[in-house]
Amino acid sequence: MAGRLVRRTRVTRFAPGEQTVQREDALAVEEPLEVRVGGTSFSVTMRSPGDDFDLVAGFLVSEGIIWSSDQLASMRFCAGTDEQGLQTFNVIDAELSAGTPPPDTSLERHVYTSSSCGICGTASIDAVHKATHFGRLDDDTTWPAELLGSLPDRLRERQKVFDRTGGVHAAGLFTADGELLCLREDVGRHNAVDKVVGWALREGRLPLAGTTLQVSGRASFELVQKAHMAGISVLAAVSAPSSLAVEHAESAGMTLVGFSRGGGFNAYAGAHRIT
Repeated sequence: MAGRLVRRTRVTRFAPGEQTVQREDALAVEEPLEVRVGGTSFSVTMRSPGDDFDLVAGFLVSEGIIWSSDQLASMRFCAGTDEQGLQTFNVIDAELSAGTPPPDTSLERHVYTSSSCGICGTASIDAVHKATHFGRLDDDTTWPAELLGSLPDRLRERQKVFDRTGGVHAAGLFTADGELLCLREDVGRHNAVDKVVGWALREGRLPLAGTTLQVSGRASFELVQKAHMAGISVLAAVSAPSSLAVEHAESAGMTLVGFSRGGGFNAYAGAHRIT
C-alpha cells in the first residue's frame, strides 16, 4: 500500500532568473473509495490510499452510526479491478454488529465527497448537525500553553508523505503530556481526521477524553464536529477557524485553538482548559 501513496511525474520548472528545466516531481496519490454498509453503497470519498479501514471506521463515527468498537463487526475490501485487471482496493464493505441500526437512508450521500469537503453530498442541511453520542464535553484536563504551542512542529516533524509531495494534510492525536498517539496524512483534511478517529475506535479508545487533535489546516465546522463526535475536547489548527466552527465548539464544551504558529495561538473557545 505504501507504494500507492506517491506517484512520480515529469514537470517543467519555470522560475525568474533560472534556466527552464525538466525534472521529476512527486505527487500525492488521490483515488476514490466507495464505502458500503452491509453491502449497500453509502458514500464515495476521494482520499489518499492507505489506512482505509481506519478511514471507514472514522467516517462511520463522524456520521453518528457507531461510537464503539463492538458495533463494527468487520470490514473487507470488495472485488474491484483497474484496466490492467489489478485489484484497486477502492471498495470497502463494513458490517455492523447485530443490534446496531443501519444508516438512516435519508442521510445517504447522493453525490461523492471530495477531498476538500467532508460534508458534500449530505442529503439535507439538518443532517449536517449530527447529534453526538457523548453529548456536551466536560473533560477537565488542563493543557499548558507551551505544550499546545509546540504541537504543530511536533506534527510537522512526522509528516512523511508531506515531505515527499507537499500535497497532503495531517491530523495528530496528542496526550496532555505531549505523547503522539496517532498521526494520519491524507489529501483531504477531513479524511486525515477520520483516519485518526477510526484508529481510536478500532483500538477501543472512544471517547477520546484527555487528548488534543492537532490539524495542519484550518478549523472548519466539519472538523470541530468530527472531533466532537469522537469525544475530543481540544481541537487545534495552524490556520483560522470559521464562525460556525467557533459556535459549535462553544456549544459542545470544546476548546478550539487557531493560528497555532511559532509557539503562539488564539483560543476561540474553552480557554479555561489552557494554563
